[in-house]
This record gives sequence, C-alpha cells and structure tokens, in this order.
Amino acid sequence: MEELLEILNEIDDSIDYENETALIDDQLLDSFAIITLVSELEDAFDISIEASEMMPVNFNSAKAIWAMVQRLQED
Repeated sequence: MEELLEILNEIDDSIDYENETALIDDQLLDSFAIITLVSELEDAFDISIEASEMMPVNFNSAKAIWAMVQRLQED
C-alpha cells in the first residue's frame, strides 16, 4: 500500500489519498492521471489492467485501487 500511495502522490500530491473515497466521482483525477496511474501500477506491481477493470468502483479510493492490484496479482 505504501508504494501505491507514493505513486498516487507523484501524480497529484494535493489529494489526501488515505481518506478520499471519490477520486473518480468527484473528478479529482482526470483521464490523463488515470492513464498515468494505470501504467505506473502495471509496471510497479507486474499486473495487467484490462479495460473491463477501468470503472470508478476500482479507482475511487486508494483502498479500492489496492484491492484491485492485489486481486490482479493473484490471477
């Protein structure tokens, strides 16, 4: 989770990722930030994030992102 928070803070350090639960719904992360995040996650955690995973429920919070990463690492 620490590595995920580092990646998120590199993208935008003005967001409180540990407490924010509407990153997508409140448009705190734009499409460029999401594309950057997906690329960083794939590289850092050796996963592949398919288009079917690209939904707000997986990206609205750091906790949700981390759950997705862990699930994809198991596949």
